[in-house]
Amino acid sequence: MVDVAMKTTDRVALETAKHEAAIGNRVLHELGLATGVRASHGHVSMRVPGDPEKFVVKGRGYRVDVLSRMRPEDMVVCDLDGSWLDGPPYSEQCGEVKIHSCIYKARPDVVSVTHVHPDYTVMMTVYEEEIKPMAQEGARLVAKPLPVLRQTKTIQTEEEGQEVARLLADGEIVLLFGHGAVTVSTRSVEQCVMTMATLEHQARLNVIALATAGSNHKYIPLDLVEAVGRGGIPPHIASRRADIPSAGRGGGDNRLWFYYREVVGADM
Repeated sequence: MVDVAMKTTDRVALETAKHEAAIGNRVLHELGLATGVRASHGHVSMRVPGDPEKFVVKGRGYRVDVLSRMRPEDMVVCDLDGSWLDGPPYSEQCGEVKIHSCIYKARPDVVSVTHVHPDYTVMMTVYEEEIKPMAQEGARLVAKPLPVLRQTKTIQTEEEGQEVARLLADGEIVLLFGHGAVTVSTRSVEQCVMTMATLEHQARLNVIALATAGSNHKYIPLDLVEAVGRGGIPPHIASRRADIPSAGRGGGDNRLWFYYREVVGADM
């Protein structure tokens, strides 16, 4: 009975990872980060809970190969070498599976990886300009210069994947010159995808600033960035929150994520 229970638990963990990864891929489309000519470019992965040597990711070989159509059953299971273990008939790993496998191998704490080609983020790498904090949303992410891999071609080899992981180090973001970005999360697919969304938000504002004020444009100073989020929950809100069931409220990115999950997951 113990073995049967373990197998059931493993199966549930795998299905959970597939569902979360499929939602993440669809949300990238919903956010406008994988649309138009980029509709099939990008992928979200999630490490299988309880089985850290495996992860699930969007693959290739589907009849309709766009992020907005991904379902849990479309996800491909891979090991930390990027080898295909399981997936739909005729499916294969995504071409840049080494981004995911090398990061998971180098960072045991990472539970989700996202790669996509956001317009404004790509523009900032080609401009060779730092993405500076220009708004409250995501300011912390760009408070310091982000590492850039000066390579525009796809990440295909073990060495290239390792270089992405090396540049990432213990951070959350790596930029790819003229190509896109990679984000990671130690918590969830939700955080990983929303990090990408807020990165692109900051990049967009930077492009606007460059166009209107030039390279010496103003930005939010570090001391003000560091103050964002300080202070915790004020007493008058904390007292009310204590009376509300936690299931009845969202917080932080959840306010957006719950909405996007509902929109993209309606037909799953």
